Amino acid sequence: MRWRRRQRPRCCRRGNDVRAVGRGGPPRVTAYGSGVIESIVFGSGFAFAAAIQPGPLQAFLLARVAAAGWKRTLPAVLAPLLSDIPIAALVLLVLGRLPGAAQQGLRAAGGVLLVYLAWAAFRQLRFPPEAPAASAPSAPRTFFQAVLVNVLNPNPYLGWALVLGPASVAAWHHDPASAVALVVAFYGTIVATLAAFVVLFGTARFLSERARRGLIAVAAAALAVLGAYQLAVSVPRLLTL
Repeated sequence: MRWRRRQRPRCCRRGNDVRAVGRGGPPRVTAYGSGVIESIVFGSGFAFAAAIQPGPLQAFLLARVAAAGWKRTLPAVLAPLLSDIPIAALVLLVLGRLPGAAQQGLRAAGGVLLVYLAWAAFRQLRFPPEAPAASAPSAPRTFFQAVLVNVLNPNPYLGWALVLGPASVAAWHHDPASAVALVVAFYGTIVATLAAFVVLFGTARFLSERARRGLIAVAAAALAVLGAYQLAVSVPRLLTL
Protein backbone atom coordinates (compact mmCIF):
# COMPACT_ATOMS: atom_id res chain seq x y z
CA MET A 1 0.00 0.00 0.00
CA ARG A 2 1.45 3.35 -1.09
CA TRP A 3 1.30 6.26 1.26
CA ARG A 4 0.81 9.63 -0.32
CA ARG A 5 2.59 12.54 1.14
CA ARG A 6 0.09 14.84 2.74
CA GLN A 7 0.36 18.31 1.29
CA ARG A 8 -0.03 21.38 3.39
CA PRO A 9 -3.02 23.54 2.55
CA ARG A 10 -2.20 26.28 0.14
CA CYS A 11 -3.08 28.96 2.66
CA CYS A 12 -0.54 27.51 5.10
CA ARG A 13 2.41 27.32 2.72
CA ARG A 14 5.39 29.55 3.19
CA GLY A 15 4.77 33.10 2.06
CA ASN A 16 1.23 33.33 3.39
CA ASP A 17 0.81 35.03 6.76
CA VAL A 18 -1.79 32.97 8.59
CA ARG A 19 -2.49 31.76 12.11
CA ALA A 20 -4.40 28.69 13.11
CA VAL A 21 -7.34 29.11 15.45
CA GLY A 22 -7.11 25.90 17.43
CA ARG A 23 -6.55 22.34 16.31
CA GLY A 24 -8.57 21.35 13.34
CA GLY A 25 -9.85 24.89 12.93
CA PRO A 26 -9.58 26.86 9.72
CA PRO A 27 -6.59 29.11 9.26
CA ARG A 28 -7.09 32.80 9.91
CA VAL A 29 -5.43 35.27 7.61
CA THR A 30 -3.99 38.29 9.39
CA ALA A 31 -5.10 41.80 8.49
CA TYR A 32 -1.96 42.56 6.53
CA GLY A 33 -1.07 39.14 5.13
CA SER A 34 -1.71 40.12 1.55
CA GLY A 35 0.42 43.25 1.49
CA VAL A 36 0.11 46.87 0.61
CA ILE A 37 -3.30 46.83 -1.10
CA GLU A 38 -5.10 45.64 2.02
CA SER A 39 -3.34 48.33 4.07
CA ILE A 40 -4.48 51.01 1.63
CA VAL A 41 -8.08 49.76 1.74
CA PHE A 42 -8.06 49.61 5.53
CA GLY A 43 -6.46 53.03 6.00
CA SER A 44 -8.65 54.84 3.49
CA GLY A 45 -11.82 53.16 4.76
CA PHE A 46 -11.14 54.08 8.37
CA ALA A 47 -10.25 57.65 7.37
CA PHE A 48 -13.46 58.11 5.39
CA ALA A 49 -15.54 56.82 8.29
CA ALA A 50 -13.73 59.15 10.72
CA ALA A 51 -14.03 62.22 8.48
CA ILE A 52 -17.78 61.98 7.96
CA GLN A 53 -18.49 61.56 11.67
CA PRO A 54 -19.58 64.78 13.44
CA GLY A 55 -16.78 66.04 15.64
CA PRO A 56 -14.98 69.15 16.92
CA LEU A 57 -12.85 69.61 13.80
CA GLN A 58 -15.82 69.24 11.45
CA ALA A 59 -17.86 71.72 13.49
CA PHE A 60 -14.95 74.17 13.51
CA LEU A 61 -14.54 73.91 9.73
CA LEU A 62 -18.25 74.52 9.26
CA ALA A 63 -18.09 77.65 11.43
CA ARG A 64 -15.07 79.00 9.54
CA VAL A 65 -16.68 78.33 6.15
CA ALA A 66 -19.71 80.34 7.22
CA ALA A 67 -17.62 83.21 8.58
CA ALA A 68 -14.67 83.39 6.17
CA GLY A 69 -15.60 81.39 3.07
CA TRP A 70 -14.34 78.07 1.76
CA LYS A 71 -11.19 79.47 0.12
CA ARG A 72 -9.79 80.77 3.41
CA THR A 73 -10.93 77.66 5.25
CA LEU A 74 -9.55 75.11 2.79
CA PRO A 75 -5.95 75.14 4.15
CA ALA A 76 -7.34 74.11 7.55
CA VAL A 77 -8.12 70.62 6.20
CA LEU A 78 -4.36 69.98 6.38
CA ALA A 79 -4.45 70.41 10.17
CA PRO A 80 -4.41 66.64 10.92
CA LEU A 81 -1.07 66.34 9.11
CA LEU A 82 0.51 68.63 11.72
CA SER A 83 -1.55 67.97 14.83
CA ASP A 84 -1.25 64.19 14.58
CA ILE A 85 2.57 64.17 14.62
CA PRO A 86 2.84 64.54 18.41
CA ILE A 87 -0.32 62.49 18.86
CA ALA A 88 1.07 59.55 16.90
CA ALA A 89 4.45 59.78 18.65
CA LEU A 90 2.83 59.92 22.07
CA VAL A 91 0.43 57.05 21.42
CA LEU A 92 3.08 54.82 19.88
CA LEU A 93 5.33 55.39 22.89
CA VAL A 94 2.75 54.78 25.58
CA LEU A 95 0.17 52.86 23.50
CA GLY A 96 -2.81 52.48 25.74
CA ARG A 97 -0.94 53.28 29.00
CA LEU A 98 -2.02 56.86 29.55
CA PRO A 99 -3.49 57.40 33.04
CA GLY A 100 -7.15 58.22 33.32
CA ALA A 101 -6.43 61.69 34.73
CA ALA A 102 -4.46 62.68 31.63
CA GLN A 103 -7.23 61.51 29.32
CA GLN A 104 -9.95 63.36 31.21
CA GLY A 105 -7.81 66.49 31.57
CA LEU A 106 -7.27 66.58 27.84
CA ARG A 107 -10.97 66.12 27.22
CA ALA A 108 -11.85 68.94 29.63
CA ALA A 109 -9.39 71.28 27.90
CA GLY A 110 -10.97 70.43 24.57
CA GLY A 111 -14.40 71.17 26.00
CA VAL A 112 -13.28 74.62 27.17
CA LEU A 113 -11.86 75.39 23.74
CA LEU A 114 -15.06 74.33 21.97
CA VAL A 115 -17.22 76.45 24.28
CA TYR A 116 -14.98 79.44 23.55
CA LEU A 117 -15.27 78.87 19.80
CA ALA A 118 -19.06 78.62 20.14
CA TRP A 119 -19.13 81.92 22.06
CA ALA A 120 -17.04 83.57 19.33
CA ALA A 121 -19.43 82.28 16.66
CA PHE A 122 -22.52 83.49 18.54
CA ARG A 123 -20.83 86.87 18.98
CA GLN A 124 -20.65 87.19 15.20
CA LEU A 125 -24.44 86.91 15.09
CA ARG A 126 -24.90 89.80 17.53
CA PHE A 127 -22.08 91.97 16.23
CA PRO A 128 -21.54 91.13 12.55
CA PRO A 129 -18.45 92.76 11.03
CA GLU A 130 -19.01 95.55 8.53
CA ALA A 131 -16.73 93.90 5.98
CA PRO A 132 -16.73 90.16 6.57
CA ALA A 133 -14.19 89.34 3.89
CA ALA A 134 -11.66 91.82 5.21
CA SER A 135 -12.11 91.12 8.90
CA ALA A 136 -12.31 87.33 8.65
CA PRO A 137 -9.37 85.38 10.07
CA SER A 138 -6.55 84.79 7.62
CA ALA A 139 -5.90 81.35 6.19
CA PRO A 140 -2.76 80.78 8.33
CA ARG A 141 -4.64 81.79 11.50
CA THR A 142 -7.53 79.49 10.62
CA PHE A 143 -5.07 76.67 9.97
CA PHE A 144 -3.39 76.96 13.37
CA GLN A 145 -6.77 77.25 15.09
CA ALA A 146 -7.76 73.98 13.41
CA VAL A 147 -4.49 72.41 14.57
CA LEU A 148 -5.24 73.47 18.16
CA VAL A 149 -8.78 72.10 17.93
CA ASN A 150 -7.47 68.75 16.75
CA VAL A 151 -4.69 68.57 19.36
CA LEU A 152 -7.30 69.02 22.10
CA ASN A 153 -9.71 66.62 20.42
CA PRO A 154 -9.71 63.16 22.07
CA ASN A 155 -10.75 61.41 18.85
CA PRO A 156 -7.26 61.33 17.24
CA TYR A 157 -5.80 59.94 20.47
CA LEU A 158 -8.44 57.23 20.65
CA GLY A 159 -8.09 56.48 16.95
CA TRP A 160 -4.33 56.07 17.21
CA ALA A 161 -4.46 54.15 20.49
CA LEU A 162 -7.17 51.69 19.46
CA VAL A 163 -6.93 51.42 15.66
CA LEU A 164 -4.08 53.11 13.83
CA GLY A 165 -1.37 52.37 16.39
CA PRO A 166 -1.88 48.60 16.66
CA ALA A 167 -2.58 48.32 12.93
CA SER A 168 0.57 50.24 11.98
CA VAL A 169 2.74 48.16 14.32
CA ALA A 170 1.31 44.91 12.96
CA ALA A 171 1.80 46.08 9.39
CA TRP A 172 5.38 47.17 10.10
CA HIS A 173 6.30 43.74 11.49
CA HIS A 174 4.94 42.09 8.35
CA ASP A 175 6.21 44.59 5.77
CA PRO A 176 7.33 48.20 6.39
CA ALA A 177 5.86 49.21 3.04
CA SER A 178 2.43 48.11 4.25
CA ALA A 179 2.70 50.32 7.34
CA VAL A 180 3.72 53.31 5.23
CA ALA A 181 0.87 52.64 2.82
CA LEU A 182 -1.59 52.44 5.71
CA VAL A 183 -0.61 55.82 7.15
CA VAL A 184 -0.41 57.56 3.75
CA ALA A 185 -3.80 56.19 2.71
CA PHE A 186 -5.38 57.27 5.99
CA TYR A 187 -4.18 60.87 5.89
CA GLY A 188 -4.63 61.24 2.14
CA THR A 189 -8.24 60.14 2.44
CA ILE A 190 -9.07 62.19 5.50
CA VAL A 191 -7.64 65.37 3.95
CA ALA A 192 -9.51 64.77 0.68
CA THR A 193 -12.78 64.10 2.51
CA LEU A 194 -12.46 67.19 4.69
CA ALA A 195 -11.64 69.27 1.60
CA ALA A 196 -14.80 68.02 -0.10
CA PHE A 197 -16.71 68.87 3.09
CA VAL A 198 -15.39 72.45 3.06
CA VAL A 199 -16.03 73.04 -0.64
CA LEU A 200 -19.51 71.54 -0.43
CA PHE A 201 -20.59 73.77 2.44
CA GLY A 202 -18.67 76.69 0.98
CA THR A 203 -21.48 77.32 -1.47
CA ALA A 204 -23.47 78.68 1.46
CA ARG A 205 -21.12 81.65 1.41
CA PHE A 206 -22.86 82.87 -1.72
CA LEU A 207 -26.37 82.54 -0.29
CA SER A 208 -28.35 85.28 1.39
CA GLU A 209 -27.26 86.95 4.61
CA ARG A 210 -30.07 85.16 6.43
CA ALA A 211 -28.81 81.77 5.25
CA ARG A 212 -25.24 82.65 6.24
CA ARG A 213 -26.31 83.69 9.74
CA GLY A 214 -28.35 80.52 10.07
CA LEU A 215 -25.32 78.43 9.16
CA ILE A 216 -23.21 80.26 11.73
CA ALA A 217 -25.89 79.61 14.36
CA VAL A 218 -25.96 75.88 13.55
CA ALA A 219 -22.16 75.63 13.72
CA ALA A 220 -22.03 77.58 16.99
CA ALA A 221 -24.70 75.36 18.52
CA ALA A 222 -22.79 72.25 17.45
CA LEU A 223 -19.57 73.58 19.00
CA ALA A 224 -21.39 74.46 22.22
CA VAL A 225 -23.04 71.05 22.50
CA LEU A 226 -19.78 69.21 21.83
CA GLY A 227 -17.92 71.36 24.35
CA ALA A 228 -20.58 70.99 27.03
CA TYR A 229 -20.67 67.24 26.50
CA GLN A 230 -16.91 66.88 26.87
CA LEU A 231 -16.95 68.98 30.05
CA ALA A 232 -19.92 67.06 31.47
CA VAL A 233 -18.13 63.77 30.91
CA SER A 234 -14.60 64.73 31.93
CA VAL A 235 -14.98 67.13 34.89
CA PRO A 236 -16.90 64.71 37.20
CA ARG A 237 -14.36 62.00 36.46
CA LEU A 238 -11.48 64.37 37.19
CA LEU A 239 -13.02 65.26 40.55
CA THR A 240 -13.25 61.60 41.54
CA LEU A 241 -9.67 60.73 40.59
